[in-house]
Amino acid sequence: MEGARKVLMTQVQNLPNVVLFCSIVLFLLVAKNKWESLETHDTKLKGSPDFAGNQKSAIGFEWESTLERTKETKPSGLIPPPPPVATRHPLEVVYSTDYKFLLNEPNKCRERSPFLILLVITEPQHFPTRQAIRQTWGNESLVPGVSILRLFLTGVHPKFGYPLQALLEEESSIHRDIIQQDFLDTYNNLTLKTLMGMEWISKFCPNATYAVKADSDIFLNVNYMVSQLLQPHLPPKKNYMTGYIYWKTKPLRDKASKWYMPREVYPNETYPPYCAGAGYVFSGDLAKKIYQVAKTIKVINMEDAFMGICLYELGISMTNSPWGFFNMFRVKYEKCKFSKMVVVHGYGPEELLQIWPDLRDQNQTCKS
Repeated sequence: MEGARKVLMTQVQNLPNVVLFCSIVLFLLVAKNKWESLETHDTKLKGSPDFAGNQKSAIGFEWESTLERTKETKPSGLIPPPPPVATRHPLEVVYSTDYKFLLNEPNKCRERSPFLILLVITEPQHFPTRQAIRQTWGNESLVPGVSILRLFLTGVHPKFGYPLQALLEEESSIHRDIIQQDFLDTYNNLTLKTLMGMEWISKFCPNATYAVKADSDIFLNVNYMVSQLLQPHLPPKKNYMTGYIYWKTKPLRDKASKWYMPREVYPNETYPPYCAGAGYVFSGDLAKKIYQVAKTIKVINMEDAFMGICLYELGISMTNSPWGFFNMFRVKYEKCKFSKMVVVHGYGPEELLQIWPDLRDQNQTCKS
């Protein structure tokens, strides 16, 4: 009896070692099966076209041979998931087609196809700026016989989104000219605003002839632009974009710069040619093309440079504009000088309201 008890005690003492051994063997068997499963899945995935399409993580450009490249394959249209927050650079823009319209005007083009759409970049709190633009260069009846549609593009204020929303909704109900999606309205997300405008034209106004992307701190001479660049009596242009074009511009790597571009977000040494973001003109057919190609490439926070990247991906060249039409720096107001310019940067709402009556005064004529 005593011997049996000792044997039993020995077995009990060795029980943890036995259990541990069995657990290790079981773990190794499960791990082996899982590893073989993953290898099989990985082999299949690497052989699929989706895998190749999703490996396009960086934008490889050779600017010296820009537009000479021809694409042998079409983009898959698949959007790789954004990198985890822990590994994503703070300046990396997360572009999604799932942003929802909080304010929209989907019926604006149901009964007409406008000749020109004004896409005006604005911040939610800039009520006086929008009103000044409505009363000046954003007046839809400014050019006789030409159908013009004005839209203000905005996001959600990062701090005061909720209290501002009620005011925006009231303003929208009065003027019916505000488009808003549910991304944060920050300088870093400026690209999202422009893509929202491209999406809106693609979905709700695909037959628009031309569009202008304009910042809210500019003077825009719509009448002169229409008469000199767009010319309603001529056949509409296709694959057309013009403005003040930057060539072989290098990304700014200085962290103190407003336009800082980290290598993690954009590794190339130069941007492709692009139109300065203060104001540029494009044909209506480009909106859908830009909206679609933006889904297939990495979005960067420099909005105007990103439009150049989209055009490069599409194999489309920009059109040079006459010298002096687009001014990216402030020019002192003179009526006759401004009457022959399309864009002048650096004019806020108060100055617009001050110069507008004089600019529109028909009693003072300018020499041609």
